[in-house]
Amino acid sequence: MELLAPDHFIRLANPGVESWQLLSPYNSASTRLTITRVVLALGAEQPRHVHAASEQVWVAVAGQGTLLLADGALAAFAAGQVARFADGEVHGLRNTGAEPFIYLSVTSPPLDFSSAYGEQLR
Repeated sequence: MELLAPDHFIRLANPGVESWQLLSPYNSASTRLTITRVVLALGAEQPRHVHAASEQVWVAVAGQGTLLLADGALAAFAAGQVARFADGEVHGLRNTGAEPFIYLSVTSPPLDFSSAYGEQLR
């Protein structure tokens, strides 16, 4: 059994986006998934991107936003909803609400997200 406390979490950040790696191969013995808590400031955006060989599930915890999908498509995304992206599926997010948008992301197999934040995990 593992019990991780906040001092084990890995923080990655870009302007307007804060990402806490709650569980990943970099702070845990787990090799099957990454769990991340992401906070987007008002108006902040995560640009469209893909994960070629990983499935990702987002659980919206607080706020309202717009999913940025393939071919310029958009979809509303708000607290209480869950979005699943298959391997290679285009996705991104813009906070369009009046408060920070918070979601949990589960990625399997795990990814090293540090390059998206200009950092390197050890």
